[in-house]
Amino acid sequence: MTHTLPDFPRDASAVREATDRLLVSAGKLDDEAIAEPSLLPHWTRGHVLAHLSRNADALTNLLTWARTTVRTPMYASDTARDADIERDAGRPLAAHLEDLRESAARFDAAARALPEERRAYEVEMRNGVIERAGRLALRRLAEVELHHVDLGVGHTVDQLLPGFVDGYLDLLATVKFAGHKELPTLELHTQGGRHWRTGGGAPGAAPVVVTGAAAELVGWLSGRSDGGQLDSAGSPLPAVPPL
Repeated sequence: MTHTLPDFPRDASAVREATDRLLVSAGKLDDEAIAEPSLLPHWTRGHVLAHLSRNADALTNLLTWARTTVRTPMYASDTARDADIERDAGRPLAAHLEDLRESAARFDAAARALPEERRAYEVEMRNGVIERAGRLALRRLAEVELHHVDLGVGHTVDQLLPGFVDGYLDLLATVKFAGHKELPTLELHTQGGRHWRTGGGAPGAAPVVVTGAAAELVGWLSGRSDGGQLDSAGSPLPAVPPL
């Protein structure tokens, strides 16, 4: 299994680039398009954009926690998180764009303010997930890149930033799905020669070997593609649990 250590400055820079691309795409919409369904079940594009703004603030809270050591939860509660998204989803496009820019600026400022020695500090995300502060930029990058796809504006998995694809595939394999009991053992191979073993299949069971472009692997594992471009050596691709 290969493993890539997080590069916090690189990921924080990529967040800025990905956010700029998202703002360009969203800026081409209008108020009517914002109210239309996204590619996520039960969410409009407005829901996706509202979530992205509130997620930026939530991760800013965690960066502040890591910097100050004062516990600062992502959200007041799951109920409050959901209520904020519902409240903001129906706003006009201009309000969404302003919120995206301002919340992104707050996240960027918090990322710049995090000292290098605090990157190993652990904080608690939603659902009790413990994460190092040094991986929060990659977590934010995943939100921006994948939800850009979810907007349904023509941004596809093959347009994901290459740096994001490499880091996030490693996160999916070594953290998200490592030992996951709902996913059989997988052996993932990229066309560039990198490989991982992940999943939580029965001990001794032969892994399902899946080979393909890193972006296609990310798309499949994140639920953004059906994996049709992947090679599983004749075995059916297993269903991947939601993130």
